[in-house]
Amino acid sequence: MVEPASSGGATLIGVAAEMGLRVVVASADSGDRRLSDAVRGAAESVLTVETNDQSALEAAVLELHRQEPFEAVLPGSDIYVSATARVAAALGLPGLPVESVDRVRDKSVMRAAVAEAGLRTPRFAQATTEDELRTAAEHVGFPCVMKPVACSGSIHVSRADDMRQLAAAFQRLVTDPVPDMGQLHEHRVLVEEYVEGPEFSADGYVLDSGEVKVVALTRTLLGPEPDFMEMGHLTPAQVDDATLAAVETYVCDVVRAVGVTSGPFHCELRIAADGPVLIEIGARLPGDRIVELLRLVTGVSLPKVAIAAGLGIGFEEAGVFTEPEAKSAGIRFFAAEGRSSYRELTGWQEMAALPEVTETSVYFAPGETIPGVEDCRSRLGHALFTADSPQGALDRWQALGDLVVPN
Repeated sequence: MVEPASSGGATLIGVAAEMGLRVVVASADSGDRRLSDAVRGAAESVLTVETNDQSALEAAVLELHRQEPFEAVLPGSDIYVSATARVAAALGLPGLPVESVDRVRDKSVMRAAVAEAGLRTPRFAQATTEDELRTAAEHVGFPCVMKPVACSGSIHVSRADDMRQLAAAFQRLVTDPVPDMGQLHEHRVLVEEYVEGPEFSADGYVLDSGEVKVVALTRTLLGPEPDFMEMGHLTPAQVDDATLAAVETYVCDVVRAVGVTSGPFHCELRIAADGPVLIEIGARLPGDRIVELLRLVTGVSLPKVAIAAGLGIGFEEAGVFTEPEAKSAGIRFFAAEGRSSYRELTGWQEMAALPEVTETSVYFAPGETIPGVEDCRSRLGHALFTADSPQGALDRWQALGDLVVPN
């Protein structure tokens, strides 16, 4: 497994260990790629290598493969989907097609593939300089959204209502000294049409036959714009049957357009007045503990889907399907609200003791410095919960936010 740094990657390695699989983790194991104790404990061994150097990664894995062959190679985070596909190809193991894998990582290539398939996608243009940024804005119009072509976690994704705001967002990106998975932020961005409408994610998988299955539609709850910090997810989304059918058809078409041939996918979209519109799609597990929301509500384990696809075994053998445990489930994230630190989280203990709250985690200790950014890197923690209905889940999400206050 290559760099299981995301929540999805950490879950994946834990599930693999529970299944009795022996897992080797390839990781730089330093900086923001430092492995957690949980991942280190679940892995049989750690292959320390610069995972941002494709040649070094392939050489190190091939050397181990000659000693004791691997049966599967899986990505531990979105950023390493392309690298993992290339390692799998070098080992002669199943994986995403190398010739098309960049469609699910490079947002510019992704947008072009979806548009070429005749599917609704925002107007967009690529830029790497302020002059190109201005030209892109003239093509797209305002309001628009600027996003890096290869980041994850909504990092440096920003709405702009005029050129001044767009240029300021670009400057924040190019001057950001904090690396993302060991890499400084690439200056290549997309400027794209701002799409009005609620946000969702559709998660599912592709069978060997090519059939695309959407497991569930999840509502995404965002913080205030111009940033797009994800503050919660609710499964299943509260939409009517006609909307759900339209989304499923659209998502299946997007999956085929970008060339996801096996394993799980995570598709983010907005539902505009004229129907669903792609934000982005990844050939990977969702983050933010959405895999657990799906398991609770549908009984489907997407981590086991990924493992089954990698090993070439059946879903029944992998134990993908179990009985649902809840009618609805959600996750609430808590924000720093502009603070650089906090003394205490008032209401946290009371919240954690609620019977419907099944999991809690705090990311920053009292007094610890919180990054001064408005994306996932500055969230304080989360609470995962169940509910009896989609509306009940939304009400609970709001109530938990009212209960927990950083001081």
